[in-house]
Parts: sequence; structure tokens; C-alpha cells
Amino acid sequence: MSQFAINLLFVGASFALYIGIAIWARAGSTKDFYVAGGGVHPITNGMATAADWMSAASFISMAGLLASGGYANSTFLMGWTGGFVILAMLLAPYLRKFGKFTVPDFIGDRIYSKTARFVAILCLIIASVTYVIGQMTGAGVAFSRFLEVSSTAGIWLAALIVFLYAVFGGMKGITYTQVAQYIVLIVAYTIPAVFIAFQLTGNPVPMFGMFSTHTESGVPLLEKLDDVVSALGFQDYTADVDNKLNMVLFTLSLMVGTAGLPHVIIRFFTVPKVSDARWSAGWALVFIALLYLTAPAVGSMARLNLMTTVYPEMAGQTENYEEAAQNPILYEERPEWFRTWEETGLITYTDANDDGRIQFYNDATDYADRGWEGNELTVNNDILVLANPEIANLPGWVIGLIAAGGIAAALSTAAGLLLAISSAISHDLIKTMVNPKISEKGEMLAARISMAGAILLATYMGLNPPGFAAQTVALAFGIAGSSLFPVLMMGIFSKRMNSSGAVAGMLAGLICTLLYTFTFLGWFFIPGTNMLPNTPDNWFLGISPLSFGAVGAMINFAVAFAVSRVTAPPPQEIQDLVESVRYPKGAGGAISH
Repeated sequence: MSQFAINLLFVGASFALYIGIAIWARAGSTKDFYVAGGGVHPITNGMATAADWMSAASFISMAGLLASGGYANSTFLMGWTGGFVILAMLLAPYLRKFGKFTVPDFIGDRIYSKTARFVAILCLIIASVTYVIGQMTGAGVAFSRFLEVSSTAGIWLAALIVFLYAVFGGMKGITYTQVAQYIVLIVAYTIPAVFIAFQLTGNPVPMFGMFSTHTESGVPLLEKLDDVVSALGFQDYTADVDNKLNMVLFTLSLMVGTAGLPHVIIRFFTVPKVSDARWSAGWALVFIALLYLTAPAVGSMARLNLMTTVYPEMAGQTENYEEAAQNPILYEERPEWFRTWEETGLITYTDANDDGRIQFYNDATDYADRGWEGNELTVNNDILVLANPEIANLPGWVIGLIAAGGIAAALSTAAGLLLAISSAISHDLIKTMVNPKISEKGEMLAARISMAGAILLATYMGLNPPGFAAQTVALAFGIAGSSLFPVLMMGIFSKRMNSSGAVAGMLAGLICTLLYTFTFLGWFFIPGTNMLPNTPDNWFLGISPLSFGAVGAMINFAVAFAVSRVTAPPPQEIQDLVESVRYPKGAGGAISH
């Protein structure tokens, strides 16, 4: 059986499973559509939350970022996991106690303001649409390679599959689909990692293999990797970071962004009790840890495999890495996996000096003495996890499995995001603000139409992304962290937070973050519209645009606090409501919707 047939079998079987589950669990009411009827078991919800959370950025891009940047990019790992701990401990139980369907629902009632609800809807849509771009981009990468179609066709195909199971199934269908997707993606991620760890180090446990001895050379794997990349002018894989402020702020931005993500928060409204929300969060952390503990090993091993593919003399025992670095592989002798990924356009090669070899080194390094005229190879970060089994010559069924896993990761999060957008439009905007008398049937129709519209918008944006998947996701986290997280925190823990403060804080955080970000990255994702070059020399205090979400959150907190102090306090019933949410009478109870 050909590799294409194997891929088609694995991917097709997973699609059939997802659509079958959606038909079985089709939403029959608005409660089914928004919160899966509110009766999901904590373990089931924990697994679904993990799938919702571990997007294409986690499955596809995170290990690619670790592979390309090493320790410097460990901020993604620390920020995303740390943020989930904040969400689990400080937000999820209290929001479940409040008993609403959505984040704008909580903000609208807690802040007792239609304006606050509308601003929350706006922030949610901006963050979620930005986030879903990364998922569509990741899905396009996976589809283009494994189903041998263009990335454009892959994105449209992903949109169709999400439409089939998300629009009809709602949260109920998405929940059980995400359970299946979690199983697919975690098996797909760990099995190739086990194979590769054993192949490179003799240790089948990836996280331990990363710190074991590289079998072929007899030196520790990370030391071997440092030697290889430094010989080619790259920074050592384990090198420290110079700009500590930017590293801290970027980690913090990802943390507060994680805690403010609406598509994850709404998952905690699907369980029966407050205690179930806590258990769901605990189980989700366990399920997430299985992938996140494996990702650093996958990244380091993928980088070493890639470099030693291009420079075969570096693979074994090498006394002189500089000498070995002068003999890259002939382009004509490139392996089959290289040729296959070239067809997708995600690996490109230009023979700058017409010597027929593949020079792959740091552009900032002057290797003119070797007859090199610049780096000749460009490798998209998003392909490293997906290509890893092929680079390591693993069996065809492993490649098919990782194809299904990568697509599952992208689709699971895309579905959750699209549901959050749909709920904000149909429930928070139409039902609550525009037409309170709309029937349940009409609201369901509005929800499905708005989700279909969101899918079309996400597809269009996915065809024209501002960067690779994890970059786009980091931008979304900055937006969520600077706009929604502070008002959620202060809404729960500050009885003094009023509508004026909340609205002013959300707008200040959102506007400052967008202005700073698009000053360097361009407006509305249009290339060439940035006002300043996106370089550290131009950044304020060396703060990257992707790190500014943390500063935006601080601005939000400060403005909200200051405005609340100089304006009238909330009504007494709102203060009593905050008190009841924080100190519930009768464990497990919930305020009725």
C-alpha cells in the first residue's frame, strides 16, 4: 500500500469518526449547543478541554519552535502551561459558580452594563478570530503534505470538516468529538517520539532520552546538538537568553492570554457542579502534561535529525565539527522525505553558489572562505513535527498516524473557537442585546449561521496568515490577555470593580496592544503596512510585539482600578453577588441562568 493510501486511510477514518460522533450527539436545544446540556463528566470534560487547548500550535508549531530556537523558545512551553494553572485555580470554579454560558455573559451581568457586554463580545471575536487563523494555517500544512493537495485546498477541506461536525453538533457534538481527537492526537504525538528517542539514544521515554547519550556519537544528545548547530553559526541550542525582560513578559503574556481564552473557559460551564469544574481542570492538566513533557524532546531530536540529514558527516563520532560542516549533502542525493516536502513549498532550496550542495547555516555568519554565498535552505517551522517520522525513516503507518493527529489538533481547537464566536454573536449579541424575544429555534438558527460565517472568515484569514501557526496564536493570546483576563479577575476578586472601570480597562488594554503590535507587524495583516521595522532596535525597552500582551494587561488593570476608584461603586446587589460567587453557600451549587 502506498504512503498516500495509508495517509488517506488514517485521516479518512478519523473524519468519519468525528462526523459520526457529531450526528450521534447532535444539539437539540440551545443548552446542548452552548454547554452540552451541562452534564459532562469531569474526566470527559478534562480530556475535551485538553484537546480544545492543545491546538495546531501545541501539536505542530511548539516543537518546531523549540527545534529552531532551543531554550530561548521554551517560553511557549512555560507560558502556556502556567496560564492553564491560573485558569484552573483562579477562574474556572468561580465562573462555573456564576452559572453563565459565555464570557461576555459573565461580564455583562457582573459589570451590569450592556456596553461592557458589547466590548467583551468585540474582544472575544478579535482574539478568537486571530487564534483560529493559526489553526487553519496548521490544518493547511498537514493537509497539503499528507493528502497531497495545495495548502489552499487543505484549508478549505479543513473548513468543510469543521462545518459538518461543529455547526450541527454544537458544544455537545464538539465535546465528544474532542475526546476522540485528544486520543488521536496524543497517540499520534507520542508513538513517533518513542520510536525516535529509542533510535537516537536507546531510551524509549522521550523526556528522558533528551538527557541521555546520543548512541551514534557517544556524547550527551544535547551536547551533540550544541556542537552541530554552533559549527554552522547558530546559537547553541541550550544557550541562555540575553533579553530577560522580554522573555519574562512573553511568558506572562502567554499565561494571562491562556487564562483569558474564551473557548477554554466555556468548557467549564459544561459540567454539573463547581467541584466538577475543579476536577475537570485537574484532569485537563494531566492530559496536557502528556504532550507538553514530550514536546522538548521532539523539538531537540527533530533539529538534530534535520541538521545531520543535511550534514551527514556530523551524525557520528566527529572530532572536528568545523571540517564536517564543510561537506553538506549534494542536492541530487537529498532523501525522499526532503523531495516530498519540497512539493508543498514548505521547504525551499536555492543553489546560490552553483556547487550542487545544500548550504544550511546562519545567515549572519560569514562563511565566504568556504565558498558559500548565503544560506540556501528554508525550512518552515511548522513541518518539523509532521516530517519527523519521515526524517527518521519510521514505518508508513506512523506517518499516517501523525497526519491524523496533526489534523485532529487543528480541528479540535478550531471547533472550540468557532463555537465561542458563534455563542458570542447568537447568545450575547442577538439574544441578549438585539432581540431578547427571539425563540429558541431562532437562536439555534442564528448560532449555526454565525458559526458558518465565522468558518468562512477564518478560512479566508487562514489563506493569508500573518505568520506561522504559533506566531499567530501568540498574538491571539496577547489580545485575550490584555482585554479579557483583567476584567475576569477583577470581576471575581474585587467588589469595587464597576462598569466604568471595566469598560475603560478593556478598551485601554485592547487598543494599546493592537497599536503596539501592528506598528511592527502591519495593520489588518497587510504586508508592508507596519510603521516601524520589526527589529529589537525599534522595540520599546526591547519588548517584542508578541510580548506586549502582558503590558496591555497591566495597563488594563491600572486603568480599571483607577477609574473604578473615582466613580460610583457597584450596586449593593452586585457586591453581594460577587461575595456569593467567591464564598458559595452549599458546595456545588450554581446560580441559575
